[in-house]
Amino acid sequence: MRLASVAAVLRERPGGDDELLFIKRAVHPLDPWSGQMAFPGGRMEPGDGSAFHTVIRETLEEVGIDLERDARLVGRLDDVQAMARGRTVPLVIRPFVFCLTGPARIRPNEEVDDVGWIPVPWLLSGQGRGTMDYDWHGVTVQLPCVRYQGYLVWGLTYRMLSSLLDLLDLSSGPAGTNQESVP
Repeated sequence: MRLASVAAVLRERPGGDDELLFIKRAVHPLDPWSGQMAFPGGRMEPGDGSAFHTVIRETLEEVGIDLERDARLVGRLDDVQAMARGRTVPLVIRPFVFCLTGPARIRPNEEVDDVGWIPVPWLLSGQGRGTMDYDWHGVTVQLPCVRYQGYLVWGLTYRMLSSLLDLLDLSSGPAGTNQESVP
């Protein structure tokens, strides 16, 4: 079983709504999540040492945010078993939650087609939640999703987002996340 980690990055907006960072993955024929909305992150490499080090490296590579310098770790969500095209993949994803401590300049690399921020209160309100059609071996099934200004969040990212929103809704802030076993 391989391990990957992703960063759910929150930013506080002065006088406005807090926002959550999403990337749109670049289209690549070998990527099972090609073109989908995601949190920045990726697979652990031998030199990473831990899933925490992986998320720091991957976030810096993909969007140019140095989480060690420009953010504080809030906690970690439960691991998520990866699925691709309706099948379990031998990969576990470990989501970490960070809050930016100041402005961060986003510099996407070639793995990222687009970057977007979605307001947290909007997500918590349930607006944009619905279903999408997914072709599973010739059968159309309805999968849960969130739509926001042309972005479609579904699948693995939707599952992680739902976990985060459940915790934010319970705590009225990111302090409710699991801080055990961090990093």
